[in-house]
Amino acid sequence: MTAAKKHRVRICFVCLGNICRSPTAEGVMKQLVEAAGFAAHCFIDSAGTSAYHQGEPADPRSASTALRHGVKLTSLSRPFLVQDFDAFDYIVAMDGKNLAHLQRLARSPQDQQKLSLLRSFDPAADAADVPDPYFQDNFDGVFEICRAGCAGLLAHIVAERGLVR
Repeated sequence: MTAAKKHRVRICFVCLGNICRSPTAEGVMKQLVEAAGFAAHCFIDSAGTSAYHQGEPADPRSASTALRHGVKLTSLSRPFLVQDFDAFDYIVAMDGKNLAHLQRLARSPQDQQKLSLLRSFDPAADAADVPDPYFQDNFDGVFEICRAGCAGLLAHIVAERGLVR
């Protein structure tokens, strides 16, 4: 890392309940960061805009899909808190509804600048939102969307922050 940017890069992925999409993105990003040799430079977490599933592990369907791809989902659901704007550099929403919720919570232009959509980092994305697989049973598709978005996000962070191994 450059001398001016010595603190760990802190990333939080956010969906509605924090049991499907955001824990998948968190797990995928952890794997990508580890494989790239940047684990010591990054802290990765996830949260939900609701507290529906607070304290619960990832949905078993998300967890088993991720595990088939060599990714273990270890987080427990928690709600996104306003204080998280102070704790994270990148707050990455899974869809427009959750992004809008986060935008309403933002207290300043600095908070707003931390917000983005995951698929905005995937140049091949054909939509803005990561679809919620909870009722649609599209866990494999969501995993692949998260992998593509996280790869683009990592490339963005490496370029923006000047990360070096």
